Amino acid sequence: MFSLTIDDGHHDCSGLRRRDLLRIGTLALGGLTLPQLLAVRARASGNDLSDCVRAKSVVLLFLAGGPSHIETFDPRMDAPEGVRSITGEVSTSLPGITFGGTLPGLAARAHKFAIVRSFHHAVNDHVKAIRHVFTAGNPMDASAGALYARLRGTNDPETAMPTTGLVSADEVDPQYRNERSRVKAASGPGMLGSAYSPFDPASDRGALDLMRLRIPRQRLENRRSLLRTLDEARRAFEQGGTIEALSEYERQAFDLILRDAGAALDLTREDPRLVARYDTSGFSVGHKKKRPCSLGRQLLMARRLVELGCGFVTVQNAGWDMHADGNNPGIEAGMRMLGTPLDHAVSVFLDDLDARGLSDRVLLVITGDFGRTPRINKRGGRDHWASLSTLALAGGGLAMGQVIGRSSRQVDIPGSDPVTPRMLLATLFHFLFDVPRLRLLAEVPREITALLNTTQPIHGLI
Repeated sequence: MFSLTIDDGHHDCSGLRRRDLLRIGTLALGGLTLPQLLAVRARASGNDLSDCVRAKSVVLLFLAGGPSHIETFDPRMDAPEGVRSITGEVSTSLPGITFGGTLPGLAARAHKFAIVRSFHHAVNDHVKAIRHVFTAGNPMDASAGALYARLRGTNDPETAMPTTGLVSADEVDPQYRNERSRVKAASGPGMLGSAYSPFDPASDRGALDLMRLRIPRQRLENRRSLLRTLDEARRAFEQGGTIEALSEYERQAFDLILRDAGAALDLTREDPRLVARYDTSGFSVGHKKKRPCSLGRQLLMARRLVELGCGFVTVQNAGWDMHADGNNPGIEAGMRMLGTPLDHAVSVFLDDLDARGLSDRVLLVITGDFGRTPRINKRGGRDHWASLSTLALAGGGLAMGQVIGRSSRQVDIPGSDPVTPRMLLATLFHFLFDVPRLRLLAEVPREITALLNTTQPIHGLI
């Protein structure tokens, strides 16, 4: 029997606790082996459910703290001074549409976006607002990524990688650390249970190393050959298809180790020229304490996770709580600090998807806790404002090159076609699943079925 013992308390990409003994093969005397666990999970998800899964992925770029809808995608330079964008505006590739002045790269790619200027909710508290955007208030209190894993299964059957992930940053500024922790909490599984928590490669510094093979490959291959021989003998005494099915999961369990999943997430294996294009480390982020911006590397990691089978990846980016108080910068300085690397990293990400033929398969969603007050405060910042928020989507094969809804004259509430987090969640479900077929399956939790039956996706996208 081949055993791998890892003694920390985190989940690895199989979904087991890393301090557990992972047993690969059929020689365990008792308990649930890793191959059996993979088989059980596959049976639990059901073939019908798996048939409803589209070959699509979502990358949710969450701007924690609450980005200003005005300085990002709705500058409204026709509004009075003190309301209109303090960073000005820049023309886009869509006639008559402008973005905030720190987003020229995204403006040049506006034809790849659907900009929602009427996104809103009613929660102004950070913790509650982030959870509301992630969960849309579903009764299971589970994030969209966790709900996705519940329906698809926790691991990709081909690569054994988790189907939902979180790419967070190692923050040093106290305020940014708070925002990171809020995102991590909100991206959790709620009542679904810890099995549906997102995989975060950066949650501990040894995460990738823990997935690397620690015994000589030849020795493992010898043990695999032995297991194959024993299985052939055992099959002579077994009937039916159960054993044959189990061999598939033995292969998957071995491949989880043999494919060296940690190395698959190692960015040093990327073309150095592409890594350099993504690089945002030349920008410093933070208010009381600064660090090099890692957003570019985070988005590159998200792209790699998607290619490895993650269907829902959340990317955390902190610092958007621009009150101009003791903990945060004002709008003008904050947008220079965060808007500029955002513009660079997302532009490269979209171009990279295009180059790899992934644009129609991957949907990028950009949003945050809430928007900012339409009137700039006396310190040069904007305060919490949930009545109108930032929302932009790109790619996925959906209807791009459009603006959905409009803001009111004061840029404070939707002026038409209001869009809610619940509608966003429904849109993601329609994008990721064959919803008409999904509605008919008894194994779909009734809370998800109720959401799909009562909420339409964002009009004009699907």
